[in-house]
Amino acid sequence: MRIPDLYGNRPVFSFEFFPPKTDAGYRKLFGTIEDLKQLDPAFVSMTSHARGENRPLMIELVGRIERELGITAVAHVPCSGQPREVLHAALLALEAEGIQNIMALGGDPGSDDPDWTPDPDGFFYASDLVSHVKEHFGFTMGSGCYPEKHHRAPDMATDIENLKRKVDLGVELLITQLFLDNTHFFRFIDQVRAAGIEVPIVPGIMPMVSAQNLKRAMGFSPGSETPKELVSSLEDASGDAERSLEIGVEWARLQCQELIDQGAAGIHFYTLNQSPATRRVREQLDI
Repeated sequence: MRIPDLYGNRPVFSFEFFPPKTDAGYRKLFGTIEDLKQLDPAFVSMTSHARGENRPLMIELVGRIERELGITAVAHVPCSGQPREVLHAALLALEAEGIQNIMALGGDPGSDDPDWTPDPDGFFYASDLVSHVKEHFGFTMGSGCYPEKHHRAPDMATDIENLKRKVDLGVELLITQLFLDNTHFFRFIDQVRAAGIEVPIVPGIMPMVSAQNLKRAMGFSPGSETPKELVSSLEDASGDAERSLEIGVEWARLQCQELIDQGAAGIHFYTLNQSPATRRVREQLDI
């Protein structure tokens, strides 16, 4: 199943997960995916670290998800953290698992790894990986984009120019970095369409279920706006998990509903391997 072909006449919903660190987390993850499968996602994606420490587990997981759960799985392949030959071997392993779709990504350090640097023998930019995949493999490729500008880009015009390069090289789907104010997404869509980028662009949304969740999530999105209203509401609800959940779900629901009403191709939910908030948001949407 080619993921870009799913987008067209109706909004497409998908979910993102990450490889767990423990056996208990592994078992819980499959329970979460089975729970969210009831919402009929078009696909799920599985992240991996830029340095590749958990890439073997990611490859195992996407293979199992497709074989055992019958859900199309998309593998994240960040490229700047490992040598080219290691990445090539990982792509061969994904091919052997029958995976057809990947997210070709540059890769950034984790918030707990401030000394991280790209591998000198790797691909520094996602566009370099896209070229390699296009030459040697038959994967359908998606990639990331940044409604509020990639933090390493000097300005939005340069960021969009780099984005167009990826698309021209073979990327067929774009999923945005997390954002919390739809104004940024709508402005971004106008800009990229004016630049001649016509592939589906899918907003990435995460329900913020606590003030701590919000702070940590935005740490992975440098330069993105954190709405003061949301911060204040979650801080006021600190210590009341159910109230915090309700606040996060309602904020995400309003975001998603407006995006869909304004013609967004779909919603890609960043789940943090949890189902309750994502399930509530999806079930409350008027489609």
